[in-house]
Amino acid sequence: MKSVLIIGLGRFGQHLCRKMAELKNEVMVIDTKAELVEAMMPLVTNAQIGDCTNVEVLKSIGIRNFDICFVCIGTNFQSSLEITSLLKENGAKYVVSKATRDIQAKFLLRNGADEVVYPERDIAEKEAVRFSANHVYDYIEINDEYSIFEIPVSAEWEGRTIREVDFRAKYKVSIMGVKKGEDTRFLPMADHVFEEKEHLMVIGRIEDVERLLRKFEFGNEKSKNKRSR
Repeated sequence: MKSVLIIGLGRFGQHLCRKMAELKNEVMVIDTKAELVEAMMPLVTNAQIGDCTNVEVLKSIGIRNFDICFVCIGTNFQSSLEITSLLKENGAKYVVSKATRDIQAKFLLRNGADEVVYPERDIAEKEAVRFSANHVYDYIEINDEYSIFEIPVSAEWEGRTIREVDFRAKYKVSIMGVKKGEDTRFLPMADHVFEEKEHLMVIGRIEDVERLLRKFEFGNEKSKNKRSR
């Protein structure tokens, strides 16, 4: 459990607040709009109406006591920059600021942000990957080289075990979990038998997973042709 300060209750700030509270963190929120603060009050440890570009407001909430301070202001970059700088100048342990463009990130990092997040960009990139591929149900980027993909079971694997398919050696991709409906079985054993309606959570180099998906599509096409005969 961590002590978290969230400044700015736009859509990103609200979602962050709900999830942080759900994960049992101690959350304080602050925004200039009373209606936004009131909406979050049932979820948080503390809430305050105030303008954090005023250093006295920041000092009054004891920013040194928070493990992480999030600056979630998206519509006024000048305010976001000022608040980020004031937080660090007044002893904030770790500051995470929201950006929408690379140029904003550069200024935020130069002015005290320990980390910058791009929620809109990250969601857009994730959905672009997911909807561009025919057989990707979910996608999590780990870094520029590795990602996690949720893919279906190929028809040619059905009824065979992970060992029989020789999955890791053949595709250079590891199976993290097997998902069927709402249930997910993590780190399946080598004797797990693939079933038609299962999804696989696989991790590997992006180029290897893309190669697997191309083979997967070709394999499915061959299976369809066999079934139609």
